[in-house]
Amino acid sequence: MRIPNRYSLMTACVGLFAIAGMTAVLAQEDPSKYPSKPIRLVVGFAAGGGNDIIARVFGQKLSESLGQPVIVENKPGGGAIVATEHVAKSAPDGYTLLMSASGISINPAVYAKLPYDAVEDFVAVSQLGSFPLIMIVSAASPIKSVAELVAYAKANPEKMNYASSSASFQLVTELFKQKTGAPMQVIPYKSANESVLAVIGGQVTTTIADAGPVVSQVKSGTARALAIAAPKRMEDLPDVPTLKEAGADVDAVLWSGIFVPKATPSAIVKKLEAEFIRIAKLPDVIARLKPLGIDAVGNSSEEFAKILAADIARWGAVAKAANIKIEQ
Repeated sequence: MRIPNRYSLMTACVGLFAIAGMTAVLAQEDPSKYPSKPIRLVVGFAAGGGNDIIARVFGQKLSESLGQPVIVENKPGGGAIVATEHVAKSAPDGYTLLMSASGISINPAVYAKLPYDAVEDFVAVSQLGSFPLIMIVSAASPIKSVAELVAYAKANPEKMNYASSSASFQLVTELFKQKTGAPMQVIPYKSANESVLAVIGGQVTTTIADAGPVVSQVKSGTARALAIAAPKRMEDLPDVPTLKEAGADVDAVLWSGIFVPKATPSAIVKKLEAEFIRIAKLPDVIARLKPLGIDAVGNSSEEFAKILAADIARWGAVAKAANIKIEQ
């Protein structure tokens, strides 16, 4: 029996690898036929929260238009790092999407090391929603304006503190401190709702939180809204000024949006981008999100990528100035 020489073996191996590579290429789906199976929409937070609700509202509409199930998969943990890493390492075929909050632009500022790169490992598809944050104190507090809060903080630095349940809320408050010079110590809580209740109960002086757990407390008279951290006032709280109107040069809007792994075909990205832009304009979607204090957005991939890059730079500077860094 003839024994193959080394050259023959190498030639055979190269041929096999070439065939395997061609097979993999041929196995890739034609983007024009996308989608041909269910799509997973991964959310880095537990079910029931604002980001989860946005995912389910947009996911249902996407499923209806594309003719395939869109399965919302909650992977909470580590400030959404668990979910973000999972999607970063998923196949770039358009069947695993990441529903991310602003944390994807804030985590690089506060974590010393991350298992992914927000820019290098992802394509920003479309921003789905934006939501203002509200600065509150207890209704029983003598503080009735942002100016009074700043004055109280400067006069009582040892007593002044704020509640925060995430890096996002903490950095917005740190930005407020840097702009106003108001000294405040952070008191961590597990959720925005717990932060709000701590303020109402008098355990903490103030907090900046999203509208969901705040508006009902303000309207019921248990909390007092001092300002809105957004470019414009909220329809639900028309008498509450923005932070800029109140004299603090702070304009911070958090957002939620869709990301896919970096090598996802551009045709699939464009298809998803067009769908999300269309869905964001639907009257029933706008109406569903409005009571939560969420404005439907729906912008282009290019526009969303610019927002991401600007926020990474902005929050990185805030965290550096505040000397905030989390070691994992």
